[in-house]
Amino acid sequence: MRNFILFIRRFFNLILFLLLEVVCIVLIARTNTLQGNNIMSSANLLLGTMYQQRNDVAYYFALKRMNDSLVSENEKLRFELSKHDGVEVLQDSSATYAIPNPDSTAKVKYADYHYRYAKVINNTVGSVNNFITLNRGEDDGIKKDMAVISANGVVGRVINTSAHFATAISVLSKKQQVSARLKDGTVSYVSWDGQSPDKLLMKDVPNQIKVHKGDTVFTTEYSFFPGGVSIGIVYKTALIKSKNLQILYLKPTTNFRRLQYVYVVENKLSAERLKLEQAATGN
Repeated sequence: MRNFILFIRRFFNLILFLLLEVVCIVLIARTNTLQGNNIMSSANLLLGTMYQQRNDVAYYFALKRMNDSLVSENEKLRFELSKHDGVEVLQDSSATYAIPNPDSTAKVKYADYHYRYAKVINNTVGSVNNFITLNRGEDDGIKKDMAVISANGVVGRVINTSAHFATAISVLSKKQQVSARLKDGTVSYVSWDGQSPDKLLMKDVPNQIKVHKGDTVFTTEYSFFPGGVSIGIVYKTALIKSKNLQILYLKPTTNFRRLQYVYVVENKLSAERLKLEQAATGN
């Protein structure tokens, strides 16, 4: 206490001066004079900058929670969209005789997709056959041969599962070909040549098919992927004169170097479809 009193006595004049300055500034700021407006403007700018910095710091530390929330919301939206995709309404008709009370609302389903999001905890891009590891497994409903996609396009196919993890072979693999189509309906397949992770190839495209730079290549319903998922964008074409075919060079729409979250897609009707197709081929 004694030291405090000594401090006040020593710096009394300075403390009094600072207090009077503060009182003057407050009195001027409360008036509508030019000086008062300048003081209020400067104070607002300072406080605004401080609040912005505080908000930026809070936003940075909340990014993970926000990202997880967005991924979860996307999973729900994809599930809702899948209820409307893959359903065709057919019109019953006859060319020879009229059908009494024709049923015109018959629905034919060829797919029933369910999306589960997962986080990528390991990812390779420099091998001949690249793979990713996911933080969800059998306990989460992940099964072998399910498709894996990102928010931007195809990723790969699940090949192994455990209770809590799963590995998927990437599209960047010589073992993995993807059934693909152009915007005009031309169907072929997309593969990787084992070189750059920024390049895919669509082979055996007839030369008479007009393809332009910037065209997008999508998946078909023929493979394990849902139809209409983007695979890549054409940036170059090459002609094979001996076969009258062309090769399309694609830039993948998925950035495999920055994979963080993916969706594992389950087609609940795939087992039924596969059973019939195997019976048709005698396998």
